[in-house]
Amino acid sequence: MFLKKTRIGRNYRNILRYRQIIAILLKHGFRDFVENSNLLKTFKLKNKFFADKYNPTPEKITYSHWHRIRLVLEELGPTFIKLGQFLSNRPDIIPNELCHELEKLLDNVPPFSGNMAVMILEKELQQPLDNVFKQFSKKSFSAASISQVHKGILKNGEKVAVKIQRPGIRNIIESDIEIMYHIAKLINKHVENADLIDPIGIVDEFKDGIYHELDFENEALNIDKFYSQFKDNPDIKVPEVYKEFSTKKVLCMEYINGIKFSEIEQSDNIDHEAVTSKLADLVLMQIFEKGYFHADPHSGNLMVFEDNKICFIDFGLMGLLPPKHKTCLCEMIFGLVNNNPERIARAIIRISFNKEIESRNILENQVFKIIEKYAYLPLEDINIGHFLRDLLNTIVTNKLKIPADIYLLLKALISLEGTVRKITPKFDMISHIEPYVKKLIYETSGPAAILAGIYKTGLDYSRLFAELPSEMREFLDQIKNKTMKLQFEHRGLEPLMDRGDRIANRLAFSIITASMLIGSALIMHAGIPPRVGGMSIIGIITFFFSVFMGCLLLVYIIKHGKM
Repeated sequence: MFLKKTRIGRNYRNILRYRQIIAILLKHGFRDFVENSNLLKTFKLKNKFFADKYNPTPEKITYSHWHRIRLVLEELGPTFIKLGQFLSNRPDIIPNELCHELEKLLDNVPPFSGNMAVMILEKELQQPLDNVFKQFSKKSFSAASISQVHKGILKNGEKVAVKIQRPGIRNIIESDIEIMYHIAKLINKHVENADLIDPIGIVDEFKDGIYHELDFENEALNIDKFYSQFKDNPDIKVPEVYKEFSTKKVLCMEYINGIKFSEIEQSDNIDHEAVTSKLADLVLMQIFEKGYFHADPHSGNLMVFEDNKICFIDFGLMGLLPPKHKTCLCEMIFGLVNNNPERIARAIIRISFNKEIESRNILENQVFKIIEKYAYLPLEDINIGHFLRDLLNTIVTNKLKIPADIYLLLKALISLEGTVRKITPKFDMISHIEPYVKKLIYETSGPAAILAGIYKTGLDYSRLFAELPSEMREFLDQIKNKTMKLQFEHRGLEPLMDRGDRIANRLAFSIITASMLIGSALIMHAGIPPRVGGMSIIGIITFFFSVFMGCLLLVYIIKHGKM
């Protein structure tokens, strides 16, 4: 037990995990990557250890490169599965083919024992189970990589779903993240152009996300915020959280006994078109009005009641959309409907971190080609998800960097359209989006917005003119009293300064070496004792040391190719 908690214990555990990772990579045909990244050499593992046992099977060799990456992540377990799911939302980092493959990652794992679940629950709640629950099912009804969910009935008769974190999952994730950082550094060092995707930055971003997900109190806060925004909406049901029975590792919430969205086709008591229309409006309202939305509205995260009320579940991943980003999204969709590529290109550049592109005309031409694909289609045949994917590819092609929340938003819209079109194939998403877009554009560009902008600008200028005399007086006082200071900052001169330092060091080294040679010659000429064969020993030693230093300088100059 002590060994596991020490640095030595962690290193030993990590080395075992490294061996497992290398074995799985080799098993799925990634020997070139393992050898080129020096993983075997780094951990002093012999190639012969992996020689025959971990060669890929013939059927796996026929799989695509991207398919085999997905198989590796699935076999490596929870942390790497989560990493794959995270990367599937980032087409700016990885190729589209890999994005599509990673979207298939399965998060289903065998449940841990019911007795272990009871132990964790009692430890977290700091009281016996019987004090809280009238009834508790040891058998989970849902299991994922980080947690599993059990049914229960509280003492007051309320039916609840209890989400319990897997035992030891934090230690597993911490160990795997340490390994990810190490592999990211190796990729940076040994893979060409790796700096373009910033492997270490990816691990940083992933680490923040997964640690946020490990704290169930964050999910409870998400549910509270979502409830506060939709508590008066009769079309939506938000599960209640029982905070007195929830901790960082346990989340106790209302049990939702509805019909899964994926199963509503089998129910005759639900109006399919009404439910899909209501779902679209609810998600679009979250995005365009609230700016706080459920980021993964697929059929597994949705429940429907017979009165067509909809309930969202799993609030671990929520998106936040600032007003500026909402406006840009509206501009893009408005540009699609009105066949205006210039408007879309302007919105893309406005939302990007880096606004320098090689040619704005090229970007507009690429957007025009995308619009042409949808220009002559009836509105109900325009797939807004496909349009957004095409637009995303254009953004990536032009090396524009957009905020991570935008990728989450695009994923939510694409997931929403895929969900409703499974039930209603001819669903007209554009007609549902249009009112929100027009309303937001009117609010940001209409007469009221223009007047508000003029008023704000006027306030800024009046404040400037009011403060200008005192600022000018202070400036003139500094000149008069000779207290004004000018500071200069040089940029880009570091390489030149380093080169100057190297030249100065080389000259100093040469002068010292020459001086020692001359000094040794004078000592030998003077015959300063002690002497051997009439020659001064001190002079001989000094002479050979000077020659050695001169040779070192010559080797250094030849090695760097500059004589």
